Amino acid sequence: MPAYPGDSATRISAELGSVSAGNSVPEIARRMLDLFTSGSIEAGTRLPPERQLSASLGVGRSAVRETLAALEILGIVEIRPGSGTYLRGSASELLPETLNWGLMLSAERTTELIELRGELEVSAATFAATRVDADQLASLRAHLDEMRAGLDDLPRFITADVAFHVAIAESAGNTVLTGMLQSVRSMLRLWVERGLRDRTQAEKALAEHAAIVAALEKNDADAAAAAMRAHMATAGERLASETT
Repeated sequence: MPAYPGDSATRISAELGSVSAGNSVPEIARRMLDLFTSGSIEAGTRLPPERQLSASLGVGRSAVRETLAALEILGIVEIRPGSGTYLRGSASELLPETLNWGLMLSAERTTELIELRGELEVSAATFAATRVDADQLASLRAHLDEMRAGLDDLPRFITADVAFHVAIAESAGNTVLTGMLQSVRSMLRLWVERGLRDRTQAEKALAEHAAIVAALEKNDADAAAAAMRAHMATAGERLASETT
Protein backbone atom coordinates (compact mmCIF):
# COMPACT_ATOMS: atom_id res chain seq x y z
CA MET A 1 0.00 0.00 0.00
CA PRO A 2 1.52 3.36 -0.91
CA ALA A 3 2.33 6.12 1.52
CA TYR A 4 -0.26 8.77 2.14
CA PRO A 5 0.04 11.65 -0.34
CA GLY A 6 -0.14 15.39 0.34
CA ASP A 7 -3.29 15.17 2.46
CA SER A 8 -1.57 12.72 4.83
CA ALA A 9 -2.50 14.67 7.98
CA THR A 10 -6.21 14.44 7.22
CA ARG A 11 -6.05 10.79 6.21
CA ILE A 12 -3.93 9.73 9.19
CA SER A 13 -6.34 11.48 11.56
CA ALA A 14 -9.29 9.78 9.90
CA GLU A 15 -7.60 6.38 10.03
CA LEU A 16 -6.84 6.66 13.73
CA GLY A 17 -10.45 7.55 14.58
CA SER A 18 -11.65 8.33 18.09
CA VAL A 19 -10.83 6.48 21.30
CA SER A 20 -12.87 5.69 24.38
CA ALA A 21 -12.50 7.91 27.42
CA GLY A 22 -10.65 6.68 30.50
CA ASN A 23 -7.92 4.71 28.78
CA SER A 24 -6.77 7.21 26.20
CA VAL A 25 -2.96 7.04 26.29
CA PRO A 26 -2.66 3.24 25.90
CA GLU A 27 -5.40 3.24 23.28
CA ILE A 28 -3.78 6.05 21.28
CA ALA A 29 -0.46 4.17 21.39
CA ARG A 30 -2.19 1.01 20.17
CA ARG A 31 -3.94 2.82 17.33
CA MET A 32 -0.75 4.53 16.22
CA LEU A 33 1.32 1.36 16.32
CA ASP A 34 -1.27 -0.54 14.31
CA LEU A 35 -1.29 2.21 11.70
CA PHE A 36 2.49 2.69 11.60
CA THR A 37 3.16 -1.02 11.15
CA SER A 38 0.47 -1.48 8.50
CA GLY A 39 2.80 -0.38 5.71
CA SER A 40 0.50 2.45 4.64
CA ILE A 41 2.86 5.21 5.80
CA GLU A 42 6.39 5.66 4.56
CA ALA A 43 9.32 6.46 6.83
CA GLY A 44 9.76 10.21 7.14
CA THR A 45 6.05 11.01 6.87
CA ARG A 46 5.05 13.97 9.00
CA LEU A 47 2.20 13.20 11.39
CA PRO A 48 -0.74 15.52 12.01
CA PRO A 49 -0.11 18.24 14.60
CA GLU A 50 -1.15 17.66 18.21
CA ARG A 51 -4.23 19.83 17.87
CA GLN A 52 -5.54 17.88 14.89
CA LEU A 53 -4.80 14.52 16.50
CA SER A 54 -6.51 15.68 19.68
CA ALA A 55 -9.64 16.69 17.78
CA SER A 56 -9.87 13.53 15.68
CA LEU A 57 -9.14 11.16 18.58
CA GLY A 58 -11.50 12.97 20.92
CA VAL A 59 -8.93 13.37 23.71
CA GLY A 60 -7.00 16.19 25.31
CA ARG A 61 -3.75 17.43 23.81
CA SER A 62 -1.85 16.27 26.91
CA ALA A 63 -2.78 12.64 26.16
CA VAL A 64 -1.54 13.02 22.58
CA ARG A 65 1.65 14.68 23.81
CA GLU A 66 2.35 11.87 26.31
CA THR A 67 1.80 9.21 23.67
CA LEU A 68 4.11 10.88 21.15
CA ALA A 69 6.76 11.36 23.84
CA ALA A 70 6.66 7.64 24.61
CA LEU A 71 6.87 6.74 20.93
CA GLU A 72 9.89 9.02 20.57
CA ILE A 73 11.64 7.36 23.53
CA LEU A 74 11.16 4.00 21.83
CA GLY A 75 12.52 5.34 18.55
CA ILE A 76 9.28 5.11 16.59
CA VAL A 77 8.82 8.79 15.85
CA GLU A 78 11.07 11.84 15.82
CA ILE A 79 9.82 15.11 17.27
CA ARG A 80 11.49 18.08 15.57
CA PRO A 81 10.82 21.33 17.44
CA GLY A 82 9.28 23.90 15.16
CA SER A 83 8.74 21.36 12.40
CA GLY A 84 6.54 18.50 13.60
CA THR A 85 6.56 14.80 14.41
CA TYR A 86 7.84 12.30 11.84
CA LEU A 87 7.67 8.54 11.49
CA ARG A 88 11.19 7.14 11.83
CA GLY A 89 11.25 3.73 10.16
CA SER A 90 9.43 1.48 7.75
CA ALA A 91 6.88 -1.05 8.93
CA SER A 92 9.51 -3.77 9.22
CA GLU A 93 11.91 -1.55 11.18
CA LEU A 94 9.66 0.02 13.78
CA LEU A 95 9.49 -2.32 16.76
CA PRO A 96 10.59 -5.74 17.93
CA GLU A 97 7.68 -7.63 19.40
CA THR A 98 8.94 -7.16 22.96
CA LEU A 99 8.65 -3.38 22.81
CA ASN A 100 5.30 -3.59 21.03
CA TRP A 101 4.10 -5.82 23.84
CA GLY A 102 5.41 -3.48 26.50
CA LEU A 103 3.89 -0.34 25.07
CA MET A 104 0.38 -1.74 25.05
CA LEU A 105 0.29 -1.21 28.82
CA SER A 106 -2.86 -3.09 29.67
CA ALA A 107 -3.41 -3.29 33.42
CA GLU A 108 -2.18 -6.89 33.57
CA ARG A 109 0.92 -6.30 31.48
CA THR A 110 1.80 -3.10 33.28
CA THR A 111 1.54 -4.90 36.62
CA GLU A 112 3.94 -7.54 35.31
CA LEU A 113 6.38 -4.88 34.12
CA ILE A 114 6.24 -3.15 37.51
CA GLU A 115 6.96 -6.48 39.19
CA LEU A 116 9.88 -7.17 36.86
CA ARG A 117 11.31 -3.70 37.31
CA GLY A 118 11.24 -4.14 41.09
CA GLU A 119 13.26 -7.34 40.98
CA LEU A 120 15.78 -5.85 38.56
CA GLU A 121 16.24 -2.78 40.77
CA VAL A 122 16.80 -5.00 43.82
CA SER A 123 19.42 -6.97 41.91
CA ALA A 124 21.11 -3.75 40.85
CA ALA A 125 21.27 -2.51 44.45
CA THR A 126 22.66 -5.86 45.61
CA PHE A 127 25.46 -5.79 43.04
CA ALA A 128 26.16 -2.11 43.64
CA ALA A 129 26.68 -2.65 47.37
CA THR A 130 29.98 -4.45 46.76
CA ARG A 131 31.02 -2.64 43.59
CA VAL A 132 30.17 1.04 44.09
CA ASP A 133 33.15 3.40 44.30
CA ALA A 134 33.64 6.77 45.98
CA ASP A 135 32.81 8.80 42.88
CA GLN A 136 29.61 6.86 42.30
CA LEU A 137 28.56 7.34 45.93
CA ALA A 138 29.19 11.05 45.55
CA SER A 139 26.97 11.06 42.46
CA LEU A 140 24.19 9.28 44.33
CA ARG A 141 24.38 11.81 47.17
CA ALA A 142 24.17 14.61 44.61
CA HIS A 143 21.00 13.06 43.18
CA LEU A 144 19.57 12.89 46.71
CA ASP A 145 20.33 16.59 47.16
CA GLU A 146 18.61 17.36 43.87
CA MET A 147 15.54 15.36 44.94
CA ARG A 148 15.49 17.27 48.22
CA ALA A 149 15.62 20.54 46.31
CA GLY A 150 12.72 19.35 44.14
CA LEU A 151 10.26 18.45 46.88
CA ASP A 152 8.05 21.34 45.80
CA ASP A 153 8.89 20.90 42.10
CA LEU A 154 7.78 17.38 41.21
CA PRO A 155 9.09 17.33 37.61
CA ARG A 156 12.52 18.24 38.98
CA PHE A 157 12.17 15.60 41.69
CA ILE A 158 11.22 12.91 39.18
CA THR A 159 14.16 13.77 36.91
CA ALA A 160 16.55 13.37 39.86
CA ASP A 161 14.78 10.17 40.91
CA VAL A 162 15.30 8.63 37.47
CA ALA A 163 18.94 9.73 37.45
CA PHE A 164 19.41 8.11 40.87
CA HIS A 165 18.20 4.75 39.62
CA VAL A 166 20.31 4.98 36.48
CA ALA A 167 23.34 5.64 38.70
CA ILE A 168 22.52 2.61 40.87
CA ALA A 169 22.37 0.43 37.76
CA GLU A 170 25.70 1.78 36.52
CA SER A 171 27.25 1.16 39.95
CA ALA A 172 26.13 -2.47 39.72
CA GLY A 173 28.75 -3.06 37.02
CA ASN A 174 26.56 -5.33 34.90
CA THR A 175 25.80 -3.99 31.42
CA VAL A 176 23.16 -6.63 30.69
CA LEU A 177 21.24 -5.69 33.82
CA THR A 178 21.62 -1.99 33.01
CA GLY A 179 20.20 -2.54 29.52
CA MET A 180 17.25 -4.55 30.80
CA LEU A 181 16.40 -1.90 33.36
CA GLN A 182 16.56 0.83 30.75
CA SER A 183 14.13 -1.05 28.51
CA VAL A 184 11.64 -1.66 31.32
CA ARG A 185 11.86 1.94 32.52
CA SER A 186 11.18 3.16 28.97
CA MET A 187 8.08 1.00 28.75
CA LEU A 188 6.81 2.35 32.07
CA ARG A 189 7.79 5.97 31.48
CA LEU A 190 4.23 7.12 30.83
CA TRP A 191 3.26 6.00 34.32
CA VAL A 192 6.51 6.81 36.15
CA GLU A 193 6.15 10.49 35.27
CA ARG A 194 2.70 10.52 36.88
CA GLY A 195 3.63 8.32 39.86
CA LEU A 196 4.22 11.16 42.32
CA ARG A 197 1.32 13.48 43.06
CA ASP A 198 2.32 15.54 46.09
CA ARG A 199 5.08 16.53 48.49
CA THR A 200 4.13 13.87 51.03
CA GLN A 201 4.78 11.11 48.50
CA ALA A 202 8.01 12.80 47.42
CA GLU A 203 9.24 13.02 51.02
CA LYS A 204 8.59 9.31 51.53
CA ALA A 205 10.43 8.46 48.32
CA LEU A 206 13.34 10.66 49.36
CA ALA A 207 13.65 8.84 52.70
CA GLU A 208 13.61 5.51 50.88
CA HIS A 209 16.36 6.64 48.53
CA ALA A 210 18.42 7.86 51.48
CA ALA A 211 18.14 4.43 53.10
CA ILE A 212 19.48 2.82 49.94
CA VAL A 213 22.49 5.15 49.89
CA ALA A 214 23.17 4.49 53.57
CA ALA A 215 23.31 0.74 52.88
CA LEU A 216 25.59 1.25 49.87
CA GLU A 217 27.94 3.38 51.96
CA LYS A 218 28.35 0.42 54.32
CA ASN A 219 28.76 -2.03 51.42
CA ASP A 220 25.91 -4.02 52.98
CA ALA A 221 24.30 -6.02 50.17
CA ASP A 222 21.47 -7.40 52.32
CA ALA A 223 20.54 -3.96 53.63
CA ALA A 224 20.74 -2.43 50.15
CA ALA A 225 18.46 -5.13 48.75
CA ALA A 226 15.98 -4.68 51.61
CA ALA A 227 15.96 -0.90 51.25
CA MET A 228 15.44 -1.10 47.49
CA ARG A 229 12.72 -3.73 47.88
CA ALA A 230 10.86 -1.48 50.34
CA HIS A 231 11.16 1.43 47.93
CA MET A 232 9.97 -0.64 44.98
CA ALA A 233 6.96 -1.80 46.99
CA THR A 234 5.70 1.74 47.57
CA ALA A 235 6.72 2.91 44.09
CA GLY A 236 4.97 -0.09 42.58
CA GLU A 237 1.79 0.71 44.46
CA ARG A 238 1.84 4.26 43.12
CA LEU A 239 2.44 3.10 39.57
CA ALA A 240 -0.23 0.43 39.76
CA SER A 241 -2.78 2.97 40.99
CA GLU A 242 -2.17 5.03 37.84
CA THR A 243 -3.09 2.12 35.56
CA THR A 244 -6.39 1.18 37.16
